[in-house]
Amino acid sequence: MLKNLILSVLFILTSLPLFAGEGMWLPFLLSQLNEKEMQSMGMKMSAEDIYSVNKGSLKDAIVHFGGGCTGEIISSTGLLLTNHHCGYSQIQQHSSLENNYVDNGFWSKSMKEELSNPGLTATFIISMADVTNDILKGITGQTTPSEKQSIIDKNIEALSKTYPRQAYQDILIKAFYKGNQYYLFVTETYKDVRLVAAPPASIGNFGVDTDNWVWPRHTCDFSLFRIYANKDNQPAEYSPDNIPFIPRHFLPISLDGIKEGDFTMVFGFPGTTNEYLPSESIRQITDLGDPVKVAIRTTALEIMHKYMIVDEATKIKYVTKAARISNGWKKWQGEMEGLKKTKAYEKKQLYEAEYNQRLNADPALKAKYGGILEALNENTLLSNKYVKIREYSIELLRANIEILRNYARLDAIVNAYEKNGATEAGKKVDALKSWAPGFFKDYVRNIDEEIFTALFKMYFENIEPPFHFSRLNVLAPLDAGFADRVHLLFDGSPLASQSQLDNLLNRNTEDIVNAIQNDGLFLFYKEMLDLYTAEIAPNVTKYDNLISEGMEKYMAAQLEVFKDKRFYPDANSTLRITYGNVNGYSPRDAVQYENQTWLEGVMEKYIPGNYEFDLPQKLIDLYNKKDYGQYAENGRIPVCFIASNHTTGGNSGSPAIDAYGNLIGLNFDRVWEGTMSDYNYDASICRNIMVDIRYVLFILDKYGDCGHLVKEMKLVHPKADVKPTQVTPKKTPKKSVPSKKH
Repeated sequence: MLKNLILSVLFILTSLPLFAGEGMWLPFLLSQLNEKEMQSMGMKMSAEDIYSVNKGSLKDAIVHFGGGCTGEIISSTGLLLTNHHCGYSQIQQHSSLENNYVDNGFWSKSMKEELSNPGLTATFIISMADVTNDILKGITGQTTPSEKQSIIDKNIEALSKTYPRQAYQDILIKAFYKGNQYYLFVTETYKDVRLVAAPPASIGNFGVDTDNWVWPRHTCDFSLFRIYANKDNQPAEYSPDNIPFIPRHFLPISLDGIKEGDFTMVFGFPGTTNEYLPSESIRQITDLGDPVKVAIRTTALEIMHKYMIVDEATKIKYVTKAARISNGWKKWQGEMEGLKKTKAYEKKQLYEAEYNQRLNADPALKAKYGGILEALNENTLLSNKYVKIREYSIELLRANIEILRNYARLDAIVNAYEKNGATEAGKKVDALKSWAPGFFKDYVRNIDEEIFTALFKMYFENIEPPFHFSRLNVLAPLDAGFADRVHLLFDGSPLASQSQLDNLLNRNTEDIVNAIQNDGLFLFYKEMLDLYTAEIAPNVTKYDNLISEGMEKYMAAQLEVFKDKRFYPDANSTLRITYGNVNGYSPRDAVQYENQTWLEGVMEKYIPGNYEFDLPQKLIDLYNKKDYGQYAENGRIPVCFIASNHTTGGNSGSPAIDAYGNLIGLNFDRVWEGTMSDYNYDASICRNIMVDIRYVLFILDKYGDCGHLVKEMKLVHPKADVKPTQVTPKKTPKKSVPSKKH
């Protein structure tokens, strides 16, 4: 059984060493795989202190916040800490002209002032179990992929119904190792999560775009919430009768700070990684996928910035749009640079040579897995034909050209009319009427028109003629007058201005549908979309499926071929541990970054009136007075620090934990040079970025005047005490559901 092979791997330390800090490890396997290494790196805890089903442990302080970020419990009364950008939508929803919490921050002075957030959840992991045998039951070597998925779905449904749990608990079952293993999670989801405090965006999002993915960093990226429960401390919908949640464990907070070489651990819910891709997939990302996306967005951003620089009103309208486009653009550049700098493709080739040597030396393994890697790389090469057109289609239809992005709304009206009649189409029309004012408030037609013109010229020049749809050929992008022809196309579009849209929507439903279907830009949009749907998407799907099936087999082969290697599963939004050390790094010749930033650096970046680097006067006054309270180190306020923890999206808001189990920081980003860690972790340049918890407390206490919240927390000095910090809840914790033996 493959399960037994994987389990045998789990107990053997690798002769193919991982980099220190690499890996996103399952907490309930730490005692088997990681405990000794973690302790050798400076950890003073045991694996049982981190994950236990029999007593309160660190995992009981970690929550999946809102389904996309991580949070941690930092008091016996349910205080939950996460990133500012994770809580931003709640902060924004509660803001108004009278109470602008985005610009001014939000600081509740009592529990009565805390704000409810319908739909916001916080999910705890109660226990984990290996259920591979249960989920793969009934699958044989002759089972087809579609039959296999059907069996797996039925087995998951059956086990989810029968696995022991309390009525207020849920079951989550997810695939690991590319579908070769399955783990079950018993969870508890709390639905009454209230906003407690948040700094103004000028502090919580300091640096916005320029500093994104960059070190050194000076952002206090935090927000504070509180979980509420019913009288039995169980999950409940919002009610004024709910009481603050009492956790099985909460994180004490260390005021001792960090130094070079200190052990660090990040606990959270990382989203997606692909660490076991073959060499041709790495080359596809580095040489094809990322360069195409970067080139497209470079052109779009240059046009936006050209207008933003000369007009303040335009800058205000486009700052968020530019930041959205820039986020991926900047990450992909760092990803490409990192993959090339660390020679990821060459490393994969060496790994594959070793894999083939071991495989070919074992007749049984060769008979079982021979040719799988070669087929996987070959299918990746064949898929290259569609990568460029796929990226162009997505970037032009869905990302960079606003008017085309929103033609999906007009298409929805037509589809609703054709499938369900005028009544359903009318609902889509009403939704469009409600949406339009917000869109046009920040829409500048000539910018969008110029981006459209530039990007479709790129499309025409870089995409093979078979994918040049007829309406694009009619526009003749390489001929003189292309921009004028695009201008006429926009003139006829109902989405080019509020008045043009009003003119469309004030008609009856049938006339609206007819007008849309005869709009030149709509026909252009549909022709491009139909081309993608008919000729590109099926081939993309075909190779995606072949590669996915190949990766499942290749992962199984790696687990058997490299019996002396520890394999951590790729991230999939389940609870993981990553550990490393505080240290600086050298991204290139003659450049050496230190591991800590300070409040002086915030002031050095301060630009009055600048949307990225302006600061509130109160923070400047606190700095000038050096009014730092107990949060200073040698008369200075620490701001952010870096370490070699292996993180990704979803780790936003994760706690940075010291050797003793205390909170020392709040994870929120990675360095630009190390963004390739989703595919190739390399300790030489991969660093995660964290807010120093002392900066969070300083802002909360001295700037936000919320010392009462700090008093709820447990502040400790573990380096002075030289012993682990334990927490005893005020209330006897509820008994956990018995789980199957791991």
